[in-house]
Amino acid sequence: MRRVLGALALSASMLLVPVSGTAVAASPPHTVVTDGSKLAAIRQAIRSGHATAAQRSALKTVLHKANTALTAGPWSVVDKPSAPPSGDKHDYLSQAPYWWASQPKTPENPQGCPYVSKDGQRNPEADAITDHTYRMWAWDAMYYLSLAWYYTGDAKYAKRAALDIRTWFLDPATKMNPNMTYAQLIPCKTTVSGTGIIDSTQSFSQLVDAFALLDGGAPGWSGKDRSGIKAWLTQYLDWMQTSPQAKLELAATNNHGTFLDMQNAAVSAYLGKRADAKKIVRDAEQKRFPVQFAADGSQPLELSRTMSWHYVNFNLTAWGRLAEIGKNLGVDVWKYRAPNGVTLRTVVDQLIPGALHGAAAWPHQQIGVFDQSIAADIFHAAAEEAHDTAAAAALKQMPQPAGGDTWPVRVSCFPLDPPLR
Repeated sequence: MRRVLGALALSASMLLVPVSGTAVAASPPHTVVTDGSKLAAIRQAIRSGHATAAQRSALKTVLHKANTALTAGPWSVVDKPSAPPSGDKHDYLSQAPYWWASQPKTPENPQGCPYVSKDGQRNPEADAITDHTYRMWAWDAMYYLSLAWYYTGDAKYAKRAALDIRTWFLDPATKMNPNMTYAQLIPCKTTVSGTGIIDSTQSFSQLVDAFALLDGGAPGWSGKDRSGIKAWLTQYLDWMQTSPQAKLELAATNNHGTFLDMQNAAVSAYLGKRADAKKIVRDAEQKRFPVQFAADGSQPLELSRTMSWHYVNFNLTAWGRLAEIGKNLGVDVWKYRAPNGVTLRTVVDQLIPGALHGAAAWPHQQIGVFDQSIAADIFHAAAEEAHDTAAAAALKQMPQPAGGDTWPVRVSCFPLDPPLR
């Protein structure tokens, strides 16, 4: 641990910028999800040698992920084995993970049509299309590399993040087109569906913060890169608000709708459309709270799933990030009270028995692994933003995330995708 910190033993003066002959603390980054002032305070603590034990441990984990990313990738959508229906490999493609062939695959019916839904049971066929996996690896790498650069000042992290971003989003030979038209296609079906957009919305907002961190003067991240990303995001946001798939997803009442609102608010804020972003957050409070959350704080739409523990936490990940975006826009989602009296804190506290005692304290269906630790981020958020003492106490007793709790240096709710290996 001391060797890790020794590599980071940068003078506190490196965080100081002279202004009219006076040294002042460097300005916080203009992140749109994470509170930039919190990141700046953590960085100053790290570089001045005053970081807490939790921050030092979390930083070690973040640097491990970033160091792994230095020699992985870069990844591209054009590397998938087959093209989507458009014939253009630059279009993102994935297969709906919970849909399975219902008939034997024969020469007359090679796909085994029709496909039927088996909620929560992932069809390994979906993994043959690499965009979904590469997206997870690439987007996690971009985030952790950018965060590692921000805390250490080591140019190698920023330069690698810039390479990964250019490869996935900007370089003409390898870039992804700004749409999710062919996400989570169901074999044998040709009808338009919006559900595949979740491939993107569940984790895209972490990229917006990565871009914002690099915008703060990162080596290897040029003005051309910044303008290119903003042009890409402008097209992407338009698709995410006007396409047939997006309109269906915006109308979704469960976690799908929450994630799309959260993503669109984050992108709007990054593009300088703060009024639009603020409206998205306020509209989400008013239209989604009454539908998603019962008066007792339960989430009926997510509890109906076969993986109910996963999905109640999944939905709250989106709400946690939406609240973080709202805070930066002057909207306190944690204080919002729906007509039925429910608040976000009430919803979070519903998870405490499951987080502490596992499946034995969760009277709902959860096929597969019951991972108590996935509630950690939303408990952190509730403890810090809503002064939720019950959530804070639960954090001290519940199992911690595999590999360690990185909240102390991320200070934002993170997607529940499998982490970068």
